[in-house]
Amino acid sequence: MSLEENLKIVQDRHSELSALMSTGDVDPQKFQSMSKEYAELTPVVEAIVALETARDDLIGAAEMLAESGDDPDMKELAEAEIQDLKSQLPELQQNVQILLLPKDEADERNAILEVRAGTGGDEAALFAADLMRMYQRFADNQGWKFELMDVNETGIGGYKEAIASISGRGVFAKLKFESGVHRVQRVPETESGGRIHTSAATVAVLPEAQDVDIKIRTEDLRIDTYRAQGAGGQHVNTTDSAVRIVHNPSGIVVQCQDGRSQHKNKEKAMTMLRSKLYDHQRQELDRERAESRKGQVGSGDRSERIRTYNFPQGRITDHRINLTLHKLDRVLEGDLDELVDALGTEDQARRLADLGA
Repeated sequence: MSLEENLKIVQDRHSELSALMSTGDVDPQKFQSMSKEYAELTPVVEAIVALETARDDLIGAAEMLAESGDDPDMKELAEAEIQDLKSQLPELQQNVQILLLPKDEADERNAILEVRAGTGGDEAALFAADLMRMYQRFADNQGWKFELMDVNETGIGGYKEAIASISGRGVFAKLKFESGVHRVQRVPETESGGRIHTSAATVAVLPEAQDVDIKIRTEDLRIDTYRAQGAGGQHVNTTDSAVRIVHNPSGIVVQCQDGRSQHKNKEKAMTMLRSKLYDHQRQELDRERAESRKGQVGSGDRSERIRTYNFPQGRITDHRINLTLHKLDRVLEGDLDELVDALGTEDQARRLADLGA
């Protein structure tokens, strides 16, 4: 289907929805669904109108140039307008194409963030804690809610693993490219010789699933309760409030010991389980589509090394898009916007290239 045919379909659907909603004779539930679709199509239609207006203006300017005859002022005015409009058209067309790209239905969802220490012992665990704090600060900067759900501490400030829930507008869209292996190069505080060590941590970002996405049968679960523990093994409280859930068909295990309420910990653990099962479904679909998809930001494999944090040089490098920034301290303070925006732009560019292939 050509771009022009797509534009007409979008405009016709937008007009149809407007007419249907204005009748006042629509089921409330259906009206809500139609309103949502209308709101999503409106910016696309506005971009299409801007493109078509520029095209019409270009035709008008060309006609003016043809009729200018011996009038130098009219000729100069027409030529300037033609040049200006021709420079605008590629960007206007690209804006429309970007808005027409298929949406990831998970983009507007909340996310479950998992950070796990990899190779490197205590230094890897300290780096995992640094990453979790970085994401917490980024969430704060975005006005999102950040809530730790489960933490396995080392006792010296490091995290063997930590899981957090992040909620707000467009969380998954901004964080979905963070999944993968993050590598750090720095001199550990315990290193007396001043040698640079390399260690790693793995990040996984899962879109939070809803009840309607995943149906979980009670008989497929094994639910255990136990006493929550903190760093070094000390008891956080004296009740069996921590919850571990095993999903027998998949073998997925989740646990939560963040709160003192067993009921709330169970709710949070079920949220994690649903999100893991939903993410598994998404990954299976991605694998099926991989043959027909020519480009993406990275392989999508969570064992892929995606980023290096080099402390001696104060730089951070994202290997998927060959982007190096010399502001490591600011990034660790949550200033991730430049990285996040660059990854999103690269993803859009590759998907546009796929459409044109």
